[in-house]
Amino acid sequence: MTRLTRRSTLQFAGASLVAATVPATASASEDGWTAVETPIDSTLHDVAYTATNAHAVAEGGTVLERTDAGWEVVLQGGPTGNGNDLYGVDVTDDGERLWIVGASGAIGEYDVTTGNLVDRSAPNDYTANFNDIAVTGPAGDADVYVADDSGSIHYSFQNGEEGTWEYVVPGSGSGLKAIEFFGDRAGHAIDTNGRVYATDDTVEETSTSSQPSSTADDGVTWNPIGIEDADSTFYGLDSDAADDVTVSGGNASIFEYDGSQWVPESLGDADLFDVETGGDEGYTVGSGGVIFELDGGEWTLNQTPVGENLTALADGPTAIAVGSSGTVLER
Repeated sequence: MTRLTRRSTLQFAGASLVAATVPATASASEDGWTAVETPIDSTLHDVAYTATNAHAVAEGGTVLERTDAGWEVVLQGGPTGNGNDLYGVDVTDDGERLWIVGASGAIGEYDVTTGNLVDRSAPNDYTANFNDIAVTGPAGDADVYVADDSGSIHYSFQNGEEGTWEYVVPGSGSGLKAIEFFGDRAGHAIDTNGRVYATDDTVEETSTSSQPSSTADDGVTWNPIGIEDADSTFYGLDSDAADDVTVSGGNASIFEYDGSQWVPESLGDADLFDVETGGDEGYTVGSGGVIFELDGGEWTLNQTPVGENLTALADGPTAIAVGSSGTVLER
């Protein structure tokens, strides 16, 4: 499909694609965060960098793309065209596919280079709210994991093709808020009951070959790894390695895992909805326009020019935080 041009509209698979450019505006804080204008006033729930640009998802099945001219709406209606709210995104290893999930079983595979959208919704006729998604592997040959409100992780090792989906319930059935993978079939998930779960792509030696091979349970068996007595609702997850996990939550709580123990830290009283770290640097964002920056292993409060809740962030060439009322901050 031809890439969308400015202010053009295309129809396919029941969805409407719209491109409407909005120029950026200058409203900056002392710490360098700038509020950027967007063409919508609904909540943006997640954001990620792709092979082309950063993309964000919102209520009503809306997908935005960050371009040189500003943020543009490139998809409306979502994968099914029914306007289901979109809550989570992830990107294939090559950045060419943006996978999106949301309410009522919505799942979509969006080609950021062509604008083509494939509807993968309602696997096995399951239509719970899907809160987050993790994708590993290249475009067209990805492993896909979806976390839902009923405590299930739905997975497909064949690019989400119909008939290839299965599911597992890691815990007691509490809703799963976030899922993220650091390896092909290794990652973490968090639920609303204060639990963190891990799955690992451990390999074993076979008797006929000196080469390791993945076990059948890779990416399927989930084990709880805490957090005991957290006394906090979990919202954000950053999974960088088996011994490098960060969780953010209510009461400005941050929990860091080193493979053997969780180290808690309280940054104040805001709810922290997302966290992204790399080594001893990163950010966490939350209610009331709060952004904390991790620098040299120490968290400090950044000044921001907005008071809206910030729901998600992407740390790349430009750090981006998104939130309610179409809010986008860039640094």
